[in-house]
Amino acid sequence: MQLDNDRSGEAELIRLLLKRQSELNSLLEVTRAINKNTATPVLIQMLEVILQNYLQIGRFRFLIQQDDSFVCISKYGGAIEPVSALHRACISFKKIKVPTPVSSHSNNVLKQYDYFIPIYHKSKAIAFALIGNFNTSAEMVSNDLTFIQTLINVILVALENKKLFKERLQSERFQREMELAVEVQNMLVPVRIHKDKGVEIDARYLPHQNIGGDYFDFIRLNEHEFLWCIADVSGKGISAALLMANFQASLHAWATVENDLVNIVERLNKIVLNNTKGERFITLFLAKYNEKTRLLNYINAGHNPSILYSKGEAVQLKLGTTMLGVFEELPFINQGEIDIDPESLLFNYTDGLMDYEYQGAKSWNEDKLLKFLLQHGEQSPDHFNQSLLDHIKVVTKGKAIDDITLLTLRIF
Repeated sequence: MQLDNDRSGEAELIRLLLKRQSELNSLLEVTRAINKNTATPVLIQMLEVILQNYLQIGRFRFLIQQDDSFVCISKYGGAIEPVSALHRACISFKKIKVPTPVSSHSNNVLKQYDYFIPIYHKSKAIAFALIGNFNTSAEMVSNDLTFIQTLINVILVALENKKLFKERLQSERFQREMELAVEVQNMLVPVRIHKDKGVEIDARYLPHQNIGGDYFDFIRLNEHEFLWCIADVSGKGISAALLMANFQASLHAWATVENDLVNIVERLNKIVLNNTKGERFITLFLAKYNEKTRLLNYINAGHNPSILYSKGEAVQLKLGTTMLGVFEELPFINQGEIDIDPESLLFNYTDGLMDYEYQGAKSWNEDKLLKFLLQHGEQSPDHFNQSLLDHIKVVTKGKAIDDITLLTLRIF
């Protein structure tokens, strides 16, 4: 009799050792798969195979926290319940940290399972599992539940690392995109100070973030004519910068072969629409000046009106059309034409100049801007731009909420 008992105990020990060896092998296989950066669906499949074939678990639900709710990433066996029903059923276990029997629970969902298994990370419940049709001996229940909890923990850590790695890649990709956008933006910004016998220019560009959607340009067409523009593209980032780069190239190309501003603007509108399919738009102020005739032609395409200061008067240049990239055919185009007196100042800006965070911004508007022009219009372009920025800082007492571009010309 004693010999039989000894043999029975020895057989049980061997069975336990073999079971532990199988558990270690399973964990080893999962760990190897994780080290090879195996895809998430494959890891989940490995978990299900181990539970079904090794532990003989006939019903399984595995939910993980995602943002403020839970999602079910693994389920097999029995009728599949809505995730919301599973979550509601397990709310009463939110402070339970050890596997808990639920087959006798009053809840209709829970009583279809044998055990509730919580998964914690730094005292916070991040996942839970329900297992049912779980046939194991009373002596092995504790061991099996601990193994299941350990296995799920290993896979959860791997999934979290994958998530962090993906977020880091996205962050690095975004950073690189911003660097590329800044490079493109820098290519779009021409020399900010220019002076010749006919005109003196000063430009200031203050991006709200690393990369903005503003663009300005000055093109000397020939000995007697020059063209300039100021523009603002909707949106930010590399796509907006690339759109502006294409817009700049198109403007330079057409400005050198086309004399009529109306034709240039119509062509630019089609180019923007073809490139963006209506998802972005550009506001633009485009002007051409002839030094012989002293005639200025301009088109304002939905942009903040440039301001002409001459002989103690300030006039907004509003004639034009709608923003570019919205309509296949511009509904109207009104070209402005005006004679320019010597020593006239032309001030161009983007809407960031008028937009500020705090209450002080209420005391700053277009009327106040016109008044400032009347008071400081005799200054040189660089002194005017600096005086304006200093003035705004005092008046608004706040920060700009968008890019600010100032382009000021003195025509002699």
